[in-house]
Amino acid sequence: YECGPTEELYCNRDYEISEMEVFQVSDTCMRKKKAHSGFFASVDRFTEEVNDAINEKWLTLQELEEEVVSLEESFKDEESFIESISSGDANDVVLLNVSGTMMATKRAVLMFAEDSVLAQQFDDTKWTEQGCKDMRVKDWEPDEVAKWVKRIKDIPNNVAQLFVENEITGSELIALDKEGLKMLGVKRVGTICLLFDEIRTLKKASSEGMVTLIEHSPYCFGKILDYLRMKYLHSNNLIDNEPALPTVCDEQKKRFAKVVKYYFPGESSAFILG
Repeated sequence: YECGPTEELYCNRDYEISEMEVFQVSDTCMRKKKAHSGFFASVDRFTEEVNDAINEKWLTLQELEEEVVSLEESFKDEESFIESISSGDANDVVLLNVSGTMMATKRAVLMFAEDSVLAQQFDDTKWTEQGCKDMRVKDWEPDEVAKWVKRIKDIPNNVAQLFVENEITGSELIALDKEGLKMLGVKRVGTICLLFDEIRTLKKASSEGMVTLIEHSPYCFGKILDYLRMKYLHSNNLIDNEPALPTVCDEQKKRFAKVVKYYFPGESSAFILG
C-alpha cells in the first residue's frame, strides 16, 4: 500500500474481491496518540469497493486499539487501587473479635474520626499499651474459652458448658477438629460445623497477631466499620461518591444508636446517625 496500486487496477476490468487482509506497520507511540485523538485518515486511492473495504477494516482496527488502550488504563487504575489498599505496615492491620465474630481492618480506618472513642483507643500510645495487655488466644483459661463459645451465634448455651467440664484452654481450643468436638460431647452436625468454622477463623487470626476484643453487637459494629471504611476510601480518592449513612434494620436501630453513641459521644454521633 505504501507504493500505491499496480497498473492492472487502472485497467477497465472487473475484479471481485474474495479475501482481504489489511496491515499497518507504524510506531507504537504514534498509534496510541492516534487512538486517543480519534485520528482516522480514510483511504481513497483505489476503487470505491476497495476503499470501502479498507476503510471499514481500518476503522475496526482503530476501535479495537482504543479498547485495548482503555483496558490498559483500567488495569493501571486497578493496580493503583490495590497498592493503596495493601500498602502500609503490617502492624497497622487490626484484628477484632467482635463478640465472637472476627473482623479485620486498617488502624487508619478506626482512627478516621479523630474525636471518636475508636480513634482514641487505637492511637499510637494506647494501641501500644493495649497490645502489651491483651491476652493471646493460646493463653485463654477455660472460662474465657466458654465465654467465647457463648458469644457465637446459633450455638446452644449448653455447648459452652462442655468446654468448661473438659477444662479446654485456648491452645487446646484452636487445636480442636471435628472429631475432637464430637469427643467433647457436641452431637449435632450443624453445631459441630459452626464451631469448627469459628475455631479455624480464630486460629488464623491468633496466628497473625494480637486480637482486640469488642464487646458489642457484631451487626451494629460491622455497620459502623463498613461506613468508616467507605469514608476512608473516599478521603483517599479511591471511590467517587460520598458514602451514604448506614442502613439499619428496624429491630436493630435502638441498639445501633447506643453503640454509635458509645464510640461517638455527644454531637459527634451525628457523623454516623446524621
